[in-house]
Amino acid sequence: MNENTSSPSLPWYRHRWPWLLMAGPAIVVVAGFVTLVLALRSNDGLVSDDYYKQGLGINQTTARDQAAARLGLQAQVMLGGHELRVMLRAGQAGTTLPETLSLRLMHPTRSGEDQVLTLQRQAGDLYSGRLERPLSGRWRLSIEDDGRMWRLTGDWLVDKAPVLVLPK
Repeated sequence: MNENTSSPSLPWYRHRWPWLLMAGPAIVVVAGFVTLVLALRSNDGLVSDDYYKQGLGINQTTARDQAAARLGLQAQVMLGGHELRVMLRAGQAGTTLPETLSLRLMHPTRSGEDQVLTLQRQAGDLYSGRLERPLSGRWRLSIEDDGRMWRLTGDWLVDKAPVLVLPK
């Protein structure tokens, strides 16, 4: 007696093993396309086209920092909604304060978020200007006069301290 007890064979797509084996490479292909889309849509803000010139100019920027120290300049930066106020004081007698200041707010990783403000003198040593967008998080701050003779810089964690004193 020869009895054939084998069950009917199912087609390959009805088994789970081929699908499990194909899932890994399929996930990698999808992740590759997602990475490609993110790379094409995002801005490489940290890459500069003129990095060599910026490297050569580092001596000029340190000279501006030293000029601010010689004048004894101190700034207190205050945030109130969409308005930014700066109180600038000179420690050296006879130093005249400019009518306008240039203030750069630079995001550490997203250059598209950077803002440049022109602060107008209100009264005495108080300057103010309006922000394009509200601030939150960490920012690199640079305050300089219009003649670019001196500069005050610092890092500002806006959420923890709404007031920044420069230099620290």
